[in-house]
Amino acid sequence: MELRLNLFGINRSIDLSGFARYHNAAVVLASALLVIPLTVFLLRPAAVPDLAHGNVAGARAMLSEWARGDLIVLVRHVERCDHSRAACLMGNDGITDRSRSVALAVGARFAQLGLDSADIYNSPVLRTAQTAGYMFNKVSSGDDWLVDCKGSMLRDALAHKVAGRNLILVTHSECMVQLEKDLKQPNATPGYGASLFITAAEHQAPRMLGLIDASDWRSVTIQ
Repeated sequence: MELRLNLFGINRSIDLSGFARYHNAAVVLASALLVIPLTVFLLRPAAVPDLAHGNVAGARAMLSEWARGDLIVLVRHVERCDHSRAACLMGNDGITDRSRSVALAVGARFAQLGLDSADIYNSPVLRTAQTAGYMFNKVSSGDDWLVDCKGSMLRDALAHKVAGRNLILVTHSECMVQLEKDLKQPNATPGYGASLFITAAEHQAPRMLGLIDASDWRSVTIQ
């Protein structure tokens, strides 16, 4: 392609083929810059569902699975004392005094669900033992697999799951993240007192059901 100009009686011509090539290359580059992030966005793992804040379908699914005894629930300990300026309940590796009310409130919600068909374990670390004590009025001991869980959280949880009984594990954020990895979910660190629900019915592959933060139980309808 050639552009011809006549200025003050002087003829000039400009070859536009080079500009066309640069234009085409720019279009291809711009398209690639748009397509690549869009592809990454579409292929990324879906976020762990929030079972609170009006997620009626998610809450109903959780209640149904709980009634059948098909759930594994990982509960993170409440606020740890050595990561806070708040007063300790007892022991520097324990929970804060103010977080007792959080543990009691979450425990009351699980009591509403019904704990007669639930097995409860906690890691032997002081903060998880204290959390389990206030949350479920029960403390187990010797369950080191709820501390040393790298690469084995899902396997060990399934090994402790009894058919027809829900399994509640009071544990640490690292173990919850490990379970997310085991289920190929995005790794998000749950907050203090958060509960992560996994369906684990017999003869079915376990799958992530969703998460309820400690402060969000009030927005979950339990009937």
